[in-house]
Amino acid sequence: MLLVLTSLSCYRSQVRAGVRWDMANSGGEDLRSREGESFLYFAYGSNLLTERIHLRNPSAVFCSVARLQDFKLDFGNPQGKTSETWHGGIATIFESPGDEVWGVVWKMNQSNLSSLDKQEGVKSGMYVPIEVNVSTQEGKEITCRSYQMTNYERVPPSPQYKKVICLGAKENGLPLDYQKKLNAIEPNDYKGKVSEEIEDIIKKGEAKTH
Repeated sequence: MLLVLTSLSCYRSQVRAGVRWDMANSGGEDLRSREGESFLYFAYGSNLLTERIHLRNPSAVFCSVARLQDFKLDFGNPQGKTSETWHGGIATIFESPGDEVWGVVWKMNQSNLSSLDKQEGVKSGMYVPIEVNVSTQEGKEITCRSYQMTNYERVPPSPQYKKVICLGAKENGLPLDYQKKLNAIEPNDYKGKVSEEIEDIIKKGEAKTH
């Protein structure tokens, strides 16, 4: 089931967290082709930062800060391959009873569904789309699209990747205790540069959060 919205309201739905997106849609009407409709996306990695998500997905509008219960944040190389963009591990989540992952719910137009999938490397198998139930700070449950690596080698993120995540967490007001955990992540020792595009969003993110 793809959650489709006609307003900024965040609707409640009862779908088990961690369900594969393609499996969740099997046997039902495919609502993604309807023009003008939207979906909710739960971001927990680099797409926490507005400047980052807008690079490829300009329709994204902030909806809410939210918590994914019984999952844990991790970093790794998808399929054992180092990211040419980030030069280190990139974020994923895995089920872990008692843990939690905080992130941002973005409302996005269907026109950006393909660009989001492309950014997450769905076609190449880097990530798989999943549905997750998240809870807002006001206690509302929302069903969102998210992404998860299923085959990766655990490695730390680059300093730049960590910075983008921390800037996004600060920009959108994730809980301070969670921000502290993100800030405490030990990055790898990459000393080189990332692309000018990424350096630019870091500068813009720093300007907005200072």
